[in-house]
Amino acid sequence: MEELKYLDIIFFAILAVFLIFQLWTVLGRRTGHEGQPRDGLRRDKQDQPSMPADDKTVPLPGRASSPNDEAAATFAQGSNRYSGTVAQTLTDIELADRTFTPDDFLGGARGAYEIIVTGFANGDKATLQPLLSDDVYDQFAQVIDQRERAGQIVESSFVGIRSAEIAAASLVRATAEISVKFVSELISVTKDSEGAVIEGDPNQVREVRDIWTFARDVGSRNPNWVLVATGADDTAVA
Repeated sequence: MEELKYLDIIFFAILAVFLIFQLWTVLGRRTGHEGQPRDGLRRDKQDQPSMPADDKTVPLPGRASSPNDEAAATFAQGSNRYSGTVAQTLTDIELADRTFTPDDFLGGARGAYEIIVTGFANGDKATLQPLLSDDVYDQFAQVIDQRERAGQIVESSFVGIRSAEIAAASLVRATAEISVKFVSELISVTKDSEGAVIEGDPNQVREVRDIWTFARDVGSRNPNWVLVATGADDTAVA
C-alpha cells in the first residue's frame, strides 16, 4: 500500500508537469515586448486613419495654416475666372460668411432676376417687396401705381437669361454688395386702357442688358440678399 501511495504521488506530479508544459506552449511567456493582441474584426494599426488623441496636438515645423488660408485656397481653386479686386473681395465675403460661394450667389441672383422682372411686369408688389431694398421698392411701386392710374397693362413673357456674371463687389464693415451683369431675353408689350399697343412688339424677342446690385449684411442670420440698385449696361456693344 505504501508503494501504491508513492506511485499515485509520482503520477499526479508527472500529470501536473505535463499540463504546465501544455499551457506554456499555447500561451507563451510574457516578456514585456509582446505585440498588441490581434482582433480579426479590427484592422491593423497601420491601416487605421491616424486620429489625434486629444486637442493638444503639436504642429509640424513650418508655416502654420490658418482657417483663412484654407478658405482662400478653396475659393481660388473653384473661382479662377475672377481676378484682381473682385476676386479678393469675393474671398473676403466668403471668409466673413462661410455659407457664401460665388456660384451659389449667381444661381440665387438669376432666380431673383426672373422673379423681379416678372413681378414688376405683373404689378405684383407682394412678391417684389421682400426682394428689394426700401428705396428700390418705392421706385418700382411708383411705376406700378402710375401704370394702374393710366389704365395701362403690361404683357410680358420672360424667355430666359443668356448670361449672368459678377462685375463688381465690395465689403464695407459687414455690408457686402455684389453687382451682376445680366443679359436676358423677353417679349414685353405695354397696352393702353383700350388695348392698343403703345410700347413693345408682341412678335419680337428683345435683348435686355442690366447691371443689378445685391446687398446683404454678412453678420446677419438672414441669408437673403436684396436688390439695392438697378441700371442699364452701358458698356454693351450695339
